[in-house]
Amino acid sequence: MNVHPQPELRNHTLIVTVSSEDGRPVLDRRAYESLAKTFHEAAADDEVRVVLLRGLAGCFCLGGDFSEFLDAAKHQQLIAAVTDMFRTLATFPKPVLACVDGDAVGVGCTILFHCDMVIASSESTFRVPFVDFGLVPDAATSILAPQKLGYAGAFRFFCLGDTLGVEDAKALGLVAEIVADGSVEDAALGRARQLVKKPVAALLQTRGLLKGDTGALCDRIDQEISLFQQALQDDTTLKRLQRIARLAA
Repeated sequence: MNVHPQPELRNHTLIVTVSSEDGRPVLDRRAYESLAKTFHEAAADDEVRVVLLRGLAGCFCLGGDFSEFLDAAKHQQLIAAVTDMFRTLATFPKPVLACVDGDAVGVGCTILFHCDMVIASSESTFRVPFVDFGLVPDAATSILAPQKLGYAGAFRFFCLGDTLGVEDAKALGLVAEIVADGSVEDAALGRARQLVKKPVAALLQTRGLLKGDTGALCDRIDQEISLFQQALQDDTTLKRLQRIARLAA
């Protein structure tokens, strides 16, 4: 049964929910494929001027689907879907906002580095436990995280695997605004309304200049995915992932 909320176009803002098709706060192969398709279509649709990413109620996203990591038969399709989604996101030409209310873990956090603004509730947390799992980060965050957080902040966040509260995330630059009272989604939609009123060409050109060359991001995405795939073929890493999956069950 598909219980995943469908993308909703509201006043030139496309609202996209980050979750699996069966309503879990994780990204599996089908979710990656769906996100890539949505972004491809949004890039070509003149009615879409801003994309707003949101999670399910009380949780933004808990990361990738562990069952797919542990099933070698699924790796090829998974890697292809992940690569396409992140390349699409890295080269997307329009503003992307995110409203985070709750936990953003793993890929649920690295996706935020491609957003132009992250607006979060005071209860939100951020964690990227890739190294703890025996994996490397994804989504070109090995480039984007040092740019946004500084090298020391990125090293601590990714290599120590510390959980960041929202205040620390804002201090480092991952979060742009904190909503202490009221709806995070309403606050993010307010920012989206501001953006859709701007002259379209000037907004897109300015964003493109700020983003710079995205080719390096795509090259790094490919490099990270290659290392990620190698790690999934390592027996020690697989045993570690199996143990973590059992603890999470």
